[in-house]
Parts: sequence; C-alpha cells; structure tokens
Amino acid sequence: MSTLTPKQQEIRDRETRILEVARRLLDDSGYLGLSMDAIAAELGYSRGTIYNHFSCKEEIIIAQAIRTMNQRTNMFRRAASTSGRPRQRLSAIGVAAELFVRLHPDHFAVEQLIRSASIWDKTSEKRRRAMHLAESQCMAIVAGIVRDGIAHGDLTLPDQFSPEDLVFCLWSVTFGAYSIIATSDGLEAHGVLDPWYAVRLNINRTLDGFQWEPLSTEFDYLAQFEQLIHDVFPEEQRQLFG
Repeated sequence: MSTLTPKQQEIRDRETRILEVARRLLDDSGYLGLSMDAIAAELGYSRGTIYNHFSCKEEIIIAQAIRTMNQRTNMFRRAASTSGRPRQRLSAIGVAAELFVRLHPDHFAVEQLIRSASIWDKTSEKRRRAMHLAESQCMAIVAGIVRDGIAHGDLTLPDQFSPEDLVFCLWSVTFGAYSIIATSDGLEAHGVLDPWYAVRLNINRTLDGFQWEPLSTEFDYLAQFEQLIHDVFPEEQRQLFG
C-alpha cells in the first residue's frame, strides 16, 4: 500500500480544512454566502492557496458531496458483510442508510444543491465522474444483495424488472423520505410522529410486496434494526446517542 509523502499529506490536510470550513460557511450562509474569499479569510490562507485546490466554489461543493458519499459507501460495505439471509443483510443496509443521514444531516442540502444545473455545469468532469462512481458503488452493493436473494430462492422479481430496478425503487423511497425529514420540522403536526420508524416500516412493506423472504410477518426486522446499530455501528451509535 502506497504512503503519502509529507508534502502530499500537507496538501491533503489543507484540502480537508478547506472543505470543513466551506461546509460550515455553507450551513451558516447558504450558497450565495459561500465564497473563496470567505474561506481564505476564515483559514488565514491567501486566495491563491484556495484556488490551488479548487477552481471555484462549485468544485468545493461537489467535493463535499463526494467525501460524504464515500463515507456512506464504506458504511454500506460494512452492512453488506453482516451474516444472515440476503434480506436480513439488506436490513443492515437500511441501518447504514439511516445512520448516515442522521450523522450528516447537511448532506442532502449539499447533494440537492449540486444537482442544480447552474451549479453542476461549473464542476469539472473529473469530480462528476467521482460523484457518479460513489453513487454507483452504493447501488452495486445493494444490487449484489438483491442478486443473492434471487440466487438463494428468497426473491423472484417480476419479468423485465432488474435488481437495479428494485434498488432504484428503494433508493427513491428513502432519498425522498430522508430529504423531507432533513428539511421539515413540522412532520409531527401532520401526524407523522416518528418519521424514521415510518421509513423502516415502509421499506419492509415494500419488500413484503415483492414477496422477499423471510417476510416481516416471519422475522422481526424492526427488532433486528436496533441490534444491528449496536453490533455493526457502535461508533456511529455513540456519536448519535452518546
């Protein structure tokens, strides 16, 4: 395994500091309040130093999205390596997805921001490819578990419905729900008392609809959820709940 030279480590550390300050400024002041000058002033760097790492603030935003997406990918890999039948391993992916959102509540704001055409078009092809790669890796992990379910005889998909179609179904349901949770503090007024629980329940109902065994009437996935947090993600649990 290659190691970084002191100079390379210094460059990486500087980029990390830039991203951390930019995320804080983005949270405090929004896209319009984020500027290369503000980042430089916060860090005590020259503007040229910032531009040596990033050509524009849009490049910083997409780099932030990629950074957190890679963390999500690592969490998905840990979840996928758990024991049990394929659907039980998919439940572990659900744990990882929820913990990721709760640990990085600002991620959706950044990810949705970068998908705006006016911002996306200003980013480099290199970083766009990196973002697509991060997304495709997560999708491939989940699709692999779906294929395991089919191979084990636990799941039969409808004709002309691929494992990736099912992954997209789950992705769209969770992404939409988590986006609403991240941007709305009035769900309780609408009768949604525990949105996190509601997402878990809806995913199980969706998978039951595909007749993926064991069904939720045969296995307590909600109880498994709590156990997986404790067994697979103890550090994330500590960060969230103390």
